[in-house]
Amino acid sequence: MNKKQISMVTFAMILANVMAGLDSTIINTAIPAIIADLHGIQFMGWIIALMLLGMSVFTPIWSKVGEQIGNKAAFELSLLFFVVGSLFQGLAENMYFFLVARTIMGIGAGGMGSIPYIMAGYIFENIKKRTKILGYLGASFSVAAIIGPLAGGYLVDTLSWHWVFYINIPIGLFAVLLSVLYYRETRPAQKSRFDLVGSFLVVIGLVLVLLGIQLLGLTSPVIIWGLIVAGIILLVIFFKYESKVKNPVIPIEMFNNKPLVGDLLLFVFTWGAFLAVNTYLPMWAQGLLGTTALIGGMTLVPNSIADTVGTQVVNQMKARFSDYWLILLAIVCMLISSFGMVVIPQNSNFWIITFLATFSGFGVGFVFVLLQIKVQVDAREENMAEATSLSYLIRILAQTVMAAVYGVIMNMALARGVSQNHGITMNMLNKLSDAKAAKSLPVELLPTMRKIFYSGLREIMICATILLVISVGLNVYYNGKKKNS
Repeated sequence: MNKKQISMVTFAMILANVMAGLDSTIINTAIPAIIADLHGIQFMGWIIALMLLGMSVFTPIWSKVGEQIGNKAAFELSLLFFVVGSLFQGLAENMYFFLVARTIMGIGAGGMGSIPYIMAGYIFENIKKRTKILGYLGASFSVAAIIGPLAGGYLVDTLSWHWVFYINIPIGLFAVLLSVLYYRETRPAQKSRFDLVGSFLVVIGLVLVLLGIQLLGLTSPVIIWGLIVAGIILLVIFFKYESKVKNPVIPIEMFNNKPLVGDLLLFVFTWGAFLAVNTYLPMWAQGLLGTTALIGGMTLVPNSIADTVGTQVVNQMKARFSDYWLILLAIVCMLISSFGMVVIPQNSNFWIITFLATFSGFGVGFVFVLLQIKVQVDAREENMAEATSLSYLIRILAQTVMAAVYGVIMNMALARGVSQNHGITMNMLNKLSDAKAAKSLPVELLPTMRKIFYSGLREIMICATILLVISVGLNVYYNGKKKNS
């Protein structure tokens, strides 16, 4: 492709990341209006869960679709899935239709999140240039995530919650048009047999495991463990089956590649840890400091800005330092945030928690670009597409699992506090993180309730800190010998 074509295709990939970034935060401002309009408060958690499920289970499939029909067609198809899902969510008149549309959107998001990074691997063969482009993709997601809450609040207040989804339609169709007009794929699609059995096993296996995790604390332990065990059995069968087929969904030999395994494990633990700060920082501000939802959301703005900065400075530093030291720097930055939240007192002000969260944002943006490049280099070209897709799947799985784990930690802390303090109920604690609802709570009980809430938040940050300490060990084990190279 010529320079103009490459620029236009890069812009299309950036637009895909903008839509993904917008949806990651804009939906939070629309959920109250959606559940009020569609009368589905009991399905509130599923609005997020089904999106993650669709992304998770179809991510490994998209790379194989790209092999069959080409990454260009697969990218355009994933965008159309996202656009159609957005349209149907906006048109939904009941919660069931809305959730089905949400799942379709998640399926498209799985391709949108992984295929652009595969495309970049083939379009930009020069590692320095590719690092720079991946930085742009990561930055576009982060910037859109900053804009999301503001845009969502404006659209919900001035128009309706439907427009939170309609806004994706022109962006998505424009990205499709750019790809159709300018993308000239040089790597032909492989006309090998599509692994239908393997695809079925991995999709059903992941659905059962993730469904079990999402139901933690919501239904019988027998059902939860039944789903998880059944899913694990199917995944074990999947890996045994994949070792025997010619064109597997996930090439099993990749797991014999020690550097690549190290990259994937680092993605698991760092992504699982960063979710703690990004999810619970606004709750910290609202529940402990009594701020409004808008102010609570603003605690993450410096975090997202630092994330963007992190994605942009990697390229310059990569030329001067080894991956070992750069990954260590990113993990230490994230540790400053999580461990800082462990040791600061309950009444720490807004600026202290926002300052601490900024380190996590920089570390996440920094380590994302580093590890994504390492995955592609360590996998080598023959497995680059599958490894890139697998790394995306790993990140989504880490988020899904740790979201459930952090939720269980918080619920256990709240239940313990209720049992030890008569007169305080779980319903009262639920109201604590909402500024308007908190006004109805007994003033004399607020200090005790905030202490209970603080204990749960602190235990979550301890868990995140442990994950990051493990990440330091993994970095030493897998990258330590190359630290001076």
